[in-house]
Amino acid sequence: MLGLLLMLAASFSLGLARGEHLETVAQWPLLDYIFPYDPAFLEQFQPENVVPTGLEIGWHRIFVATPRLRAGVPATLSFIPRDIPGGSAPHLQAYPSWEWHSAGKGDFNCSKLISVYRIRADKCNRLWVLDSGINTSIDDFTVACPPKLLVFDLQNDQLVRLITFPRESLRPNSLFTNLVIDDTTAATCDDVYVYITDTTGPGLVVVEGATDRSWRFLHSSMLPHPDQATYQIGRDSFELFDGIVGIAFSPRLATVYYQPLATDRLFSVPTTALRAGPPGFDDELPVTLIGRKSSQGIGLSVDPRDDSIIFSPLTETAIAIWQPQTNAQRILAYSPERIQFAAEVRWVERDSGNIWALTTRFQKFFKKQVDPTDLNLRILRIRPENVVPRPIYPLRHFNVPAHPSFYNRTLSYF
Repeated sequence: MLGLLLMLAASFSLGLARGEHLETVAQWPLLDYIFPYDPAFLEQFQPENVVPTGLEIGWHRIFVATPRLRAGVPATLSFIPRDIPGGSAPHLQAYPSWEWHSAGKGDFNCSKLISVYRIRADKCNRLWVLDSGINTSIDDFTVACPPKLLVFDLQNDQLVRLITFPRESLRPNSLFTNLVIDDTTAATCDDVYVYITDTTGPGLVVVEGATDRSWRFLHSSMLPHPDQATYQIGRDSFELFDGIVGIAFSPRLATVYYQPLATDRLFSVPTTALRAGPPGFDDELPVTLIGRKSSQGIGLSVDPRDDSIIFSPLTETAIAIWQPQTNAQRILAYSPERIQFAAEVRWVERDSGNIWALTTRFQKFFKKQVDPTDLNLRILRIRPENVVPRPIYPLRHFNVPAHPSFYNRTLSYF
């Protein structure tokens, strides 16, 4: 691993991952909020427990999801203006209003927002909000409310749709953490499919937007790998036995890519299989093993212009692009200081195809070792057209033999 890090450092000096292409949009030691005139929110606020996991870029706002991993999170969904000075530390504003976040003062009303991991905007300028319903998921995993999917109109910030899940789509330990929207055949704004990761269930849940029906799939590739639940970031290591969480979608290839946190493997499944309806007892999901990365990761996205996969291996503190058709990789950015635990990497259509990342020193928060004098949380932007392409790919990746024993029903890409 030391040799790999030296190669990354060398690539930095050669211009493969030049730091000037990594723009810091916002950065914080700890998050803070514009609080309402209600002292109960401020009384329960514990900033050392507030860690963002979700990012969405609107036309005029940047949305941030902060799930209730531990106690003391005032608002689980917030925003900052998009036109802030670069590198500033703006206070977050609750979205759509503080009335939706009564859980931040101890009132767990299931008609409001409880714990949001990620959000996605659609082409109709609406925000899809995935509410897990789980409180203090790291400490004691309290099921406060059933999960739900809410849709807000970003023109007026009003709720326009609410989707709940039937019992057969859930498990007692379900934790809905991520989603992508498939509108490739949509005739209306609601006529979409939504693919949702259940990280601790684990499984992949499909929502048919036209009917509000949902169903789930389970495959061994969605489970955490028992030998890869330890993560190394700089001098820090921690353990977390999380299953499927990273997810991305290629409209042109009609393919969903996904990865558990506890694995170095990347998988795919065709949307035709996911859209086909609830699986039968003997049905096998046609999962493909794309390959292996240099280390585990969460953030995952697809550049629809060439269907390359954008990812961030945790140990390498880098953001890279992987072209699965050629198995070629190149580094977009490398920074041991600024790219620690990229919870999101996003190709953003609303920003001319630039790539955004949400990075946190999650390992510090997780181990209760966060230093409030350090810069621990960042929103970053990369302009890929400024990155000098090179034919050298220093990120270590592997061709994996077909049908490895742990994933006994997974097809090999190679």
